Amino acid sequence: MATGDRLTEILDARGKAPGAAAFVFDGLRVDVADFARAADTAAAFLEAQGLRKGDCCAVWLVNRLEWLALLFGAAKIGVVIAAVNTRYRSADLAHILAKSGARMLVMEPGFRGIDFPAILREMAASAAPRLEKLCVLGAAQGDETRWPTVACPDFLNGGARPATLSEDAHAPLLLFTTSGTTRGPKLVAHSQTTLGRHARDIARALAIDPARDRLLAMLPFCGTFGMVNVLGAFAAGAPVHVMDTFDAKPALDILQRERITLGFGSDEMFRRILSLTDEPKPFPHARLFGFAAFQPGWRELAAQAGRRGMALHGLYGSSEVQALFSVGPSDAPFEQRIEGGGRPVSPQARVRVRDLETGELAAPGVSGEIEIDAPSRFLGYYGDPAATAAATTRDNFFRTGDIGHLRGDGTFVYETRAGDAMRLAGFLVGPGEIEDELKSLDGVADAQVVAVEIAGQARCAAFVIPRAGAQPAEETLIAALRARLAGYKIPARIFFIDAFPVTESANGVKIQRTKLRDMAMARIA
Repeated sequence: MATGDRLTEILDARGKAPGAAAFVFDGLRVDVADFARAADTAAAFLEAQGLRKGDCCAVWLVNRLEWLALLFGAAKIGVVIAAVNTRYRSADLAHILAKSGARMLVMEPGFRGIDFPAILREMAASAAPRLEKLCVLGAAQGDETRWPTVACPDFLNGGARPATLSEDAHAPLLLFTTSGTTRGPKLVAHSQTTLGRHARDIARALAIDPARDRLLAMLPFCGTFGMVNVLGAFAAGAPVHVMDTFDAKPALDILQRERITLGFGSDEMFRRILSLTDEPKPFPHARLFGFAAFQPGWRELAAQAGRRGMALHGLYGSSEVQALFSVGPSDAPFEQRIEGGGRPVSPQARVRVRDLETGELAAPGVSGEIEIDAPSRFLGYYGDPAATAAATTRDNFFRTGDIGHLRGDGTFVYETRAGDAMRLAGFLVGPGEIEDELKSLDGVADAQVVAVEIAGQARCAAFVIPRAGAQPAEETLIAALRARLAGYKIPARIFFIDAFPVTESANGVKIQRTKLRDMAMARIA
């Protein structure tokens, strides 16, 4: 372990520049000394509530100073933080509390129409057998009678220090949730070393300069995408402007007023921001903005943003290897820079691709499952050694479940999730290839392609959203595709719909491809 890899060491190193800006929350500017005091007060508060090394505290908050103070404070005394998505409702909340064994829940009293106590009341007390108390921001007590309730103190104006420091660089510190199954999401455990080292790698790889750069944090801290860009900027010493939750108009205002140079979000976030201004170059200070592509039309969005002075970079990451694991290089051609994947931020990271047919490692250009070993790799799935073993190779690489290929120049390309990849006529095909061709045809606004089985054969089916006023015909589109694609890539059917089914996650809105697949099979039947 290199010196300075722990989060607490990063905080100590930042403290050597007193007066330097650390965060801006709703106009409140918090310098490094203020934040260090808040982290100490948070640690003392956790300790006063009876939490000790190895105990878990669940955090169910929007982006606030308290969230970050609790994380750094927990690192000081060895407490584990379980991040709870603010979009979660009673069943999801119960699963996280039970799986993590949380002894305390720090929660919002309410936020923008979300009644957090009401959601908690819908959960049976027996669903969280280890939960002992609630900590509600700004409230000494509430109407919840099943658990004692304490108020969250003002960490910023506190002065308490923990009585006992119990740091463990390699023990679990932060639990992210990953994709859910029928039994609920798994908890991905990271230590303060995996978090801190990755933060330093981000700062170095993105050449973040505290004298030049300012980050807009508009993603939820409860997800890896929202947390790691904040930690990276903090490690570099760049001020972080925090939004409690994303809203396009305030985001636009902050980007322009504060001359923001760095930002990360979903394609839909950037699309909404850009739609609010007609200025040809609305962000003259933009330097590097990374985006995750969750919606159709992301290539067109990247081209539009580039013409308006905001160069978007494709990214890759997951809860297991952390977001911003890799970024599209600035010196790469546009088409390569915006693709998912890119160059790992850590020089120690190793990325390989395994051929799904042969089980052997694939050569550059050959698609297969992406496997990763890197300093940012998770400790394992919390309390689930069987799932950890299933996701790990014998030589300790993480099986991502993503399909992609190596380029041969130290970069790689993410193509699709393994469950979305289609095996057609013996060939592995990413749906994006066919979707791009469909979207280039007259009358097509957006398209999604899924695998289906027809008469025992693997085929694909497409869903198309027509352009306003257009009425494209299935036969016409299929005929056009036949002139441009191999026969096995031609959709067996094309269905027209008004909108794709979507679901909201901590990082953005994602299309429900499984639901589309079910819809296609039902219509074909």
